[in-house]
Amino acid sequence: MKKVLIITYYFPPSGGPGVQRVLKHIKYLREFGWQPYVLTVSNGQYPAIDESLIGQIPKDVVVERTKIYEPYDIYRLLTGKKKGSAIDVNVIKKDDQKMPLMEKIAEFIRATFFIPDARIGWLPTAVPKAIEMIERYNIDAIYSSSPPYTCSIVAKKVKNILKNKGKNIPWIAGFRDPWTGFISSPKRWSLPSKIDKKMEYDTFNESDFVECAWEGIIKDAIGKYPNLDKNKFIHIPNGFDSSDIPIIDAEVIKTNQEQDIFTLTYTGSMYGRRNPQALFDAVENLINKNIIDKKKIKLRFVGRFGNEVLDMINETSFKDSIELVGYVTHEKSIEYLLTSDALLLVVDESKESAEIVPGKVYEYMGVYKPLFTIAPEDGAIAKLVRETNSGLIAHQTNIKGIESIFEKYYNAKMNKENLISPNIDAIKQYERRNSAKQLAALLDSIT
Repeated sequence: MKKVLIITYYFPPSGGPGVQRVLKHIKYLREFGWQPYVLTVSNGQYPAIDESLIGQIPKDVVVERTKIYEPYDIYRLLTGKKKGSAIDVNVIKKDDQKMPLMEKIAEFIRATFFIPDARIGWLPTAVPKAIEMIERYNIDAIYSSSPPYTCSIVAKKVKNILKNKGKNIPWIAGFRDPWTGFISSPKRWSLPSKIDKKMEYDTFNESDFVECAWEGIIKDAIGKYPNLDKNKFIHIPNGFDSSDIPIIDAEVIKTNQEQDIFTLTYTGSMYGRRNPQALFDAVENLINKNIIDKKKIKLRFVGRFGNEVLDMINETSFKDSIELVGYVTHEKSIEYLLTSDALLLVVDESKESAEIVPGKVYEYMGVYKPLFTIAPEDGAIAKLVRETNSGLIAHQTNIKGIESIFEKYYNAKMNKENLISPNIDAIKQYERRNSAKQLAALLDSIT
């Protein structure tokens, strides 16, 4: 087999969606002639931990871990947060949300000194370890997974150091989200902004290919840098792994189907521009019109949620019909999907909304449950949902449209009717194995 060094920050025991893409590439690349070697961190501060994912790392895959110098304890000290607490869900806010003074100061420090991101403290240990691994294992290619964008910087430095030694190692820069100017990017002033953009441009320019999880990442890059070679940008979508879907007792499924309770489930994180306010407004209207009975609905939220989302839940008239579940293992989250009547997908309210394709949509589709999608009605996610006939869509501002979807799904449940007939063949093309096959073909083309 040929050998590829995968440089990634998010790796088990880290949980969350960012882990899945790399983990599944590693699982299936060997079927297509590529043996992965992994370089990751030994002491990462992850928003979520899922120890169960460690068991999914193939036993014959070499994983090397090096120390990272993380700044988040200083950030927590400045902002008064508890040591070890996850910070993302309570830091990324909507533009009209007020930020305490200490958070503003901390954000200014982040935007000024941590370029391209707060993981830049991995650079001193990651670069020499990557070179050591390439030389020791005779690595044929490099694949980096971003964000964090530091992973791209590590790969670029390694490639250039080896090039100066007369050894050309091809590099594919993988991206799950755009870089500068994205919804989660810090607002930098002129000098750090120029440095960040220079890093971004050099990464796109010097990598052999740029592998993107959704097409909007490509549009964003070419829009910012029109002189780039468009042919080096390749879309390899996220997906689902059918082997991850647990076997649920038939009696449990039957009992759920026979209950006169419409269960709508959301899994993941919610904060800032990604919030359930539009759904809550629609449900309040339906209850007030006596179209639905709040005693016959269950809105289940599984994951991590910002304080403003918790406030939205507490302000509803139907909060007794809302089940709030904390972060659970990946397997358990899929069990919640399987025991639901429909699955809620909310795309962030932002300028990128029409292009964003959250990774979880593929897992939702993979359990063949109807999607209740709150997103732009003519965007990329809408195209995917319609292509697979996986559910219904309404924009965040279309409260009547959201009401209509809820009413249809609710009535179908009460009348014991099928909510949708998904296009199974269209959904199956998004198996994770197919994504790994595409990446392997890309690696073959540059070696």
